[in-house]
Amino acid sequence: MWWWLATPITLARAPIDPNAKLLCVSYAPFRDAQTPLLRTTHIAPEQIAEDLAQLAKISDCVRTYSIENGLDQVPAQAAKVGLKVIQGIWLGSDRLKNLAQISTAVSLAKQYPGVITSLVVGNEVLLRGEMTTNDLAAVIRSVKAQVTVPVTYADVWEFWLRNREIYDVVDFVTIHILPYWEDFPIRAKFAASHVDSIRRRMAVAFPGKEILIGETGWPSQGRMREGALPSRTNQARVVSEILLLAKQENFRVNLIEAYDQPWKRQLEGTVGGYWGLLDAVHRALKYPPGEAISNFPLWKWQMGSGMALCVLVFGAAAATLRRRPWTPRLTSWVAVAIGAATGGVLLGIAADKVVYESYGFGGWLQWGALLAAAIASPLLCAHALMSGRALPTFLELLGPREGRSQSLLTWLLGTALIVTTLIGAETALGFVFDPRYKDFPYAALTMAVVPFATLVLNRPQQGVRPIAEATFAGLLALAAIYTGLNEGRDNWQSLWTCAIYLVFAVTLWRARAAQIPK
Repeated sequence: MWWWLATPITLARAPIDPNAKLLCVSYAPFRDAQTPLLRTTHIAPEQIAEDLAQLAKISDCVRTYSIENGLDQVPAQAAKVGLKVIQGIWLGSDRLKNLAQISTAVSLAKQYPGVITSLVVGNEVLLRGEMTTNDLAAVIRSVKAQVTVPVTYADVWEFWLRNREIYDVVDFVTIHILPYWEDFPIRAKFAASHVDSIRRRMAVAFPGKEILIGETGWPSQGRMREGALPSRTNQARVVSEILLLAKQENFRVNLIEAYDQPWKRQLEGTVGGYWGLLDAVHRALKYPPGEAISNFPLWKWQMGSGMALCVLVFGAAAATLRRRPWTPRLTSWVAVAIGAATGGVLLGIAADKVVYESYGFGGWLQWGALLAAAIASPLLCAHALMSGRALPTFLELLGPREGRSQSLLTWLLGTALIVTTLIGAETALGFVFDPRYKDFPYAALTMAVVPFATLVLNRPQQGVRPIAEATFAGLLALAAIYTGLNEGRDNWQSLWTCAIYLVFAVTLWRARAAQIPK
């Protein structure tokens, strides 16, 4: 399985060609916990200089979006390394702030005429609904009257078609085409042709002026949207194919973006932080020229950890038999094998997802707890299968004192069950009420739930159905049905997660608790 998962691809054209620099790439300098969402954030010039010196080796130009948080230093640092700058002016609903942005950007354009090649007056401000078309047009005219460089506005392509008045006041049209974020998401293999199709459509709609693709690219991590899958190989393929098209069709394109931006995850979930050509931590190219590209570059370690878990699961079963010298049913060993194989295959994926999808203390706590439960589940269930014990109910841990279990291993198994239930329910509700930026926890959830489900072999024939388990079972089942329909049949992450929700719902529904005498 891991040999298949980690099979690398080699592209005919590398995303970063050592013999040809990129035309332009979006640049934001924020690292680690730095975020523009805090007004007090100010990036030191040394940090910007370090980034631009690196980017000058792979690109001729950088595009910025604002002059705040120290970004007004970019033109001066770019001049030192020979980079051109598409200078952004961030506009919003605050007019005084807009005027300050405009004043600074105009001054920079006059101070660095050989560096700043154009001004982007506003970025998706119409999409966000923070300005009217007339107000934006007036601001663009005002800026054009003060500078000699070309002036444009940037927005997703649909909003250019809805606000054609802006076309009359700009020097060229800057459109954003992000196949992953389309209302009807585009698969990675069709992304480049979609970008070219939209570009041609816009050229017909707005003749006589250049069409600059101001943003396009693909994320390397995050949740699926219908058939659009973020991954390292998909990002490399899409970027490579778009750049090849740009060269063949002779159009300008700016890639989003230079570096992964962790702070965007606060707004857009995991996927928002992984659009960069270089990673945020090591500032290294994700796809060095000449190297094969794999979705799991550390697959040998991930495979090895899975094998180790398999050995431990069978070891737990064997150790239990040594203390309980009886001959278990063949089905019990098959159940142990299913739990071991499931955990062994998915442990590397689950750990990989924890690293990439955990954001902030709450994120690390949630996904770390689920991974811990996923690792403990096959081990503890192997012991329970060999002991002839059923899956404990919540009452055995949290019910009346006289009905609680005194077994440490039962307590540990019950704790893993409760953790999995709570996180499973929380994620299921998230996919129902606020799904756009939620990640699908299919790997860790499967690792935990499958061993629980195998304990149905030891299910007691007598007892009552606990209310808590029945309630969670109903919640998971309803959420699974809704999520599966809402996300669509092309989203295998969603279908997998929903299938596990249903398996978990059945497992909880079949739970039985002993009647406590009054």
